[in-house]
Amino acid sequence: MLPLRYAPWWRTASGVLLVLVLTLAVMPVVWLWPDRIKIIDWFGEVDKWAHALVFAVLAIWFAGQYRPRSYWRIALGLLLYGVLIELCQRMLSYRSAEWLDVAADVAGIMTGLLIAAAGLGGWSQRFEAKIAAQS
Repeated sequence: MLPLRYAPWWRTASGVLLVLVLTLAVMPVVWLWPDRIKIIDWFGEVDKWAHALVFAVLAIWFAGQYRPRSYWRIALGLLLYGVLIELCQRMLSYRSAEWLDVAADVAGIMTGLLIAAAGLGGWSQRFEAKIAAQS
């Protein structure tokens, strides 16, 4: 982990974020629209994009707290997390597990880490420095 002044806060926020993503991934979908079939068709088309986006955000989040030499650990950890989500969904009657979701997760992880390597990595240190300068 980077030398962060608020490291315990970052770790707690990371845990909360991971629990939130897992909770959203396993909870039943509640339909509030009368035209449910149209929504299901639409969701089926954006599902993989949603996976990629969520995992890109997670990769950027963790890349903000760790050195670039640890990015492979972030990638491995998020890959295993994506597989865990799919295994949990497989055990639920109201969710479905798809290996293409894991592929979308991998695409998101790689995209997020490429963005981090291009300059967004270590963002939490810059954020802390900005807060310290305002104090």
